[in-house]
Amino acid sequence: MVQKYQSPVRVYKHPFELVMAAYERRFPTCHLIPMFVASDVISEEKSDDDSTHRIERRCKLDIDAPRLLKRIAGVDYVYFVQKNTLNRRERTLHIESHNETFSNRVIIHEQCCYSVHPENEGWTCFEQSASLDIKSFFGFESTVEKIAMKQYANSIKKGKEIIEYYLHELEDEGTTHVPRWSPRPASPVKPGGVSPVGGPDKLDADYINRYLGDLTPLQESCLIRLRSWLQETHKGKDQHILRFLRARDFNLDKARETLCQSLTWRKQHQVDYLLDTWTSPQVLLDYYTGGWHHHDRDGRPLYILRLGQMDTKGLVRALGEESLLRHVLSINEEGLRRCEENTKVFGRPISCWTCLVDLEGLNMRHLWRPGVKALLRIIEVVEANYPETLGRLLILRAPRVFPVLWTLVSPFIDENTRKKFLIYAGNDYQGPGGLLDYIDREIIPDFLGGECMCEVPEGGLVPKSLYRTPEELENDDIRLWTETIYQSASVFKGAPHELLIEIIDASSVITWDFDVCKGDVIFNIYHSKRAPAPPKKDPLGAHGITSPGGNNVQLIDKSWQLGQDYSMVESPLTCKEGESVQGSHVTRWPGFYILQWKFHSMPACAATNLPRVDDVLATLQVSSHKCKVMYYTEVLGSEDFSALLAKC
Repeated sequence: MVQKYQSPVRVYKHPFELVMAAYERRFPTCHLIPMFVASDVISEEKSDDDSTHRIERRCKLDIDAPRLLKRIAGVDYVYFVQKNTLNRRERTLHIESHNETFSNRVIIHEQCCYSVHPENEGWTCFEQSASLDIKSFFGFESTVEKIAMKQYANSIKKGKEIIEYYLHELEDEGTTHVPRWSPRPASPVKPGGVSPVGGPDKLDADYINRYLGDLTPLQESCLIRLRSWLQETHKGKDQHILRFLRARDFNLDKARETLCQSLTWRKQHQVDYLLDTWTSPQVLLDYYTGGWHHHDRDGRPLYILRLGQMDTKGLVRALGEESLLRHVLSINEEGLRRCEENTKVFGRPISCWTCLVDLEGLNMRHLWRPGVKALLRIIEVVEANYPETLGRLLILRAPRVFPVLWTLVSPFIDENTRKKFLIYAGNDYQGPGGLLDYIDREIIPDFLGGECMCEVPEGGLVPKSLYRTPEELENDDIRLWTETIYQSASVFKGAPHELLIEIIDASSVITWDFDVCKGDVIFNIYHSKRAPAPPKKDPLGAHGITSPGGNNVQLIDKSWQLGQDYSMVESPLTCKEGESVQGSHVTRWPGFYILQWKFHSMPACAATNLPRVDDVLATLQVSSHKCKVMYYTEVLGSEDFSALLAKC
């Protein structure tokens, strides 16, 4: 039986716009509602004139229920989906929410409305109603009903207090009036599209609405500052930068660090060119059971993975870990491209995709240890370099073996990503709160009971004739992993890394491109008429440091004197952690040129013998006085260099 609840109309003696400003302060968490643990924005949409704002949130609640009931149900938190529609023109806010957890057993639906008082436009009315339908709940139906009634009564009682609290908070801050919405004049747009520039410290409002989504002034400021820093060091799109900011809750330092590491990784492995250079082996085309399939209700690209039908052991034995990783990276790159396309098609920001994973057929053979190891490696790389690209993960037909796999992989998945997982056992996805809530009926694949033909391969066992020996797989993995024009090197305090370049023809051009991955370094270029001695096998032994993989080379002999045995041909360049440096040097003489990356020690304070706090902190940040650089150099003839510049 469906239970219905209706609360009396509540009146706030404040204008609608001011009440809305107070209401927004409840998110993403509210200390006045202890059970309201967190909330995440799932989707957001604004009209061109900013009169309508639709936002969908996923809310995490810690329901006050007996511990025994929670243990039987197998959950600690309950998730609700809340859809808000704010109409500034009509001055109304409609709120609809329903439970996502146990939606096949309990259906909770709540509707709320804020509107202008019919007799006094300076006041605001609030109405609230809810319905509860308990189908089955492990024999605790009456207990669940009492809990729901108690929570609803507390919500009604607490609701007015919360809005009043935030209204007083706004008043204490000096905000007693929020202007009403009025149509704004259309801003001229150049034929090329929407410009991102709205001033030195502000983005154009149309550009934000069209490509980025809703941003608070603080978030917009973080984006501008990080973008400005990147313009001096790396190239990055606003949408890509924003993903890293959101993944780090707009902590600028953390976002900059992870984004810099990711951009360096992309550069080293030439990921920007992956879609043009990577060709999937035939065995992947035949047996990898994944592919793109239309889009979900929010316009997000939809990727379908029939993991239960995939022969993970056969693919790993036939291809190796690196080939599988490259394939998954190409899928993510294609996802980014499709997000950009859908943003243009739907006229609103689409920055992530939806993934549907069908586990029908999953069994213990999928828990083969090397296969799980490859899966964990892929998760690690994707988590580090594609944050906030997964909007929702629908896991369907989860079998009994799934909890074992989930226990293995869940610790490697970011908490914010785990919140986006929706798991359905058996045929639960066909009921309320299931697949139809997220995907239009006409595109549900045929193997899930829909009518749409899906081109995702059906998989099957990879023939053992395609298996490769461990030696072949290892050699192929090494080839793919080292297939890059860049080299890595470690720089230690007292042990610089040096690179020798022999120049035969004067007026040649030495070019370089390097990233400072860790620590700060000083870059020098020296010239010598005589060749330095071959590098020692253990150049760091005197410093008590072992050179990892021989990636630290010292060429300049300690007996050499600057100005006699060798000379400096470029002024020293101090390079900070995270910077990407490109440059060139036109050689004046033949001979031997040495490119040197030297550990940068912070200068001591001249006024006192005591080190500054900043110096101490900077020293602590570089563990064991170690820096890392990734570099590429090339020598060009003067004519080739001139031709190259002419093309740029």
